[in-house]
Amino acid sequence: MTRTIRYGDEPSQFVEVHGAEPVRGTALVLHGGFWRARHDLHQLDALCADLAAAGWLAVNIEYRRTEGDGGGWPQSLDDVLAAIAAVRADAVSVTAVSTAAVSAPAVSAAGSALPTVAIGHSAGGHLALLAAARTGLSAAVGLAPLTDLPRSSAEGLGEEATDLFLTAPDPRASPLTCLPLGLPQLIVHGDADVRVPVEHSRAYVAAARAAGDPIDYVELPGLSHFQVTDLEGEAWPRVRAWLARL
Repeated sequence: MTRTIRYGDEPSQFVEVHGAEPVRGTALVLHGGFWRARHDLHQLDALCADLAAAGWLAVNIEYRRTEGDGGGWPQSLDDVLAAIAAVRADAVSVTAVSTAAVSAPAVSAAGSALPTVAIGHSAGGHLALLAAARTGLSAAVGLAPLTDLPRSSAEGLGEEATDLFLTAPDPRASPLTCLPLGLPQLIVHGDADVRVPVEHSRAYVAAARAAGDPIDYVELPGLSHFQVTDLEGEAWPRVRAWLARL
């Protein structure tokens, strides 16, 4: 079952919710694409379906992106924060109705003991890490995430995508310069990634550990940028196992 929640009036301000009830918790999923409008949330439909089948309420978040969609910094992160607030409000509303009818327990996004975790790939990993820290989530997962925007700009990643997203320097825009985030994190990266080089995650993980954040790191030989989201590959079972331990 999939349903849509709108959190604003712009076309890209909506989420698609996969699943009916969180048995394990709520997963807030953020797609990548270097924040460009040509890439949308359907990149991670299969991943959300897999999470829902495993008992997670999987929330696939769309947000405004660059190249004519009204996104960039800080608008894209503002959208993610607004989406999380809308999901939490929806959870409270649904729980109130369900409790009145059948005494159903509160869902995780409403503040129960179940975890709420942000999971993002690439640019979505960048937003997931920042949003998790700002909204007090249980944990965050970055799949080949962008963590250092000045470095990404200097290296010209994504065909100069960072310069479109971040038009003026701001240390609040990089997870690396926002450490410690104060929550458990999992970073997964393939060492054959040419879109976001694995050295970015190595540096981020070292800095997070030095700052005192609880962080796990999985580096997989031979995996490319998109293989970390392949349900049949080596990376995703590692993520599922880590989520189960939450």
